[in-house]
Amino acid sequence: MSYRTKAKKNKNHQETKIQFSWKEVKRQKVLLIWSFFIVVYGIVFYYLPLAGWAMAFENYKPKDGIFHSSFVGLKKFNMLFSDETFLRVIRNTLAMGVINLIATFITAILFAILLNELKSRGGKKIVQTISYLPHFLSWIIVTGILHDALSGSGIINEVLMKLHIIDQSINFFAHTQYFWLIVAFANIWKETGWNAIIYLAAITAIDPNLYEAAAIDGAGRFDRIKHVTMPGIKPTIIILLLINVGNVLNAGFEIQYLLGNGLVQRVSQTIDIYVLKWGISQGDYALGTAAGIFKSLVSIILIVIVNKIAKHNGEERLF
Repeated sequence: MSYRTKAKKNKNHQETKIQFSWKEVKRQKVLLIWSFFIVVYGIVFYYLPLAGWAMAFENYKPKDGIFHSSFVGLKKFNMLFSDETFLRVIRNTLAMGVINLIATFITAILFAILLNELKSRGGKKIVQTISYLPHFLSWIIVTGILHDALSGSGIINEVLMKLHIIDQSINFFAHTQYFWLIVAFANIWKETGWNAIIYLAAITAIDPNLYEAAAIDGAGRFDRIKHVTMPGIKPTIIILLLINVGNVLNAGFEIQYLLGNGLVQRVSQTIDIYVLKWGISQGDYALGTAAGIFKSLVSIILIVIVNKIAKHNGEERLF
């Protein structure tokens, strides 16, 4: 084949590819338009605000603005890590984040598996609907229910005294050892049904023939869960675990802020509450920004580390 013939063929191939691409663009124009708005939204509300991180390296004054405030380098970060309160806040945030991650993750998987094992389709739908409802309640309502249930005259104390487990009512919100457990319970109650949706979707994608083959081989219900259901949803579990590990330091703000008081302040404050207190209430925006940067960097590092571990073990990964 001559050089001219090859060049002509390549040119025709490129023209066909370009025509096909424009044809595809016209066919997908609605999706592309919506994608454009989503990308613009992400840039405006997620990436442009990152310019505000410059405040963490300045002695920021609102009247001077970001561009005219004096540069102080890492002074604000040094102040953070020399502050015992901030170190205690890191401990609280990390502890509650890990407890919430483990508790909500395990309960969502167990709930999805148990719900899938229900034979009654109508009963399954009713349980599913009821389990979703708490997700749509605001934390104001949830904390109000918790306050009523755990108060001195609440149902929890009444039941414990009726069962002779305790002799007198306990003020659960006055003892630091109960606070993290209360937060974990609130997250489980509110989010388990909602978090289980994606696991239920993954379970329904498993080939029913696998269950039939396992039953023919003599596998009981527990064995089918162990050898068919769990391997089937394992990729979903790994991906969600990778995503959620990055949110460990997002232990929450509303529930800790609403349930916290002077008696449990030592264990209730999170990084977000610290940022609110110093960044907004005290007007030290630079210190609050530095704390926010620290939280973001730790989240990125955690995701990268866990993703590397998953990659090393041959599991599903994010990148």
